[in-house]
Amino acid sequence: MYSVFKLFFMCTLIFMINNNAYAQNKKLSVDDQLLQDSIYKSNKKKVLNFSMKEFDSLFFEYFSSKNNPDLVLSKTEFYTYTVQIATFSDRLAKLYPDQKEVAEQNKEKWLSESYEEYLDYKANQKK
Repeated sequence: MYSVFKLFFMCTLIFMINNNAYAQNKKLSVDDQLLQDSIYKSNKKKVLNFSMKEFDSLFFEYFSSKNNPDLVLSKTEFYTYTVQIATFSDRLAKLYPDQKEVAEQNKEKWLSESYEEYLDYKANQKK
């Protein structure tokens, strides 16, 4: 279990480094928040039952897609990835109660990811 915990925090570190330019809290549009809420409700049960292998697959699939200059995710695809990764933090908070605050911060960080910023990232990636 320690290795699962270690992997989670390594992934968080990668994410934080990847987004260091966006340290302030970001506000999403109402439409984006509604889309996130819908995705959360429809995926919560499935994600909370993910094995670590399934989570790893999801996490690395997201970063592979994000870093592929020839692929642009749709808004729904983007938020499906970020919301599922955020939802997995709920599971980790239950598994590691002493790290609940870190898991909650990680969840908020993932939920604050903006599709518009993702599109800006993709545009800069092609330059």
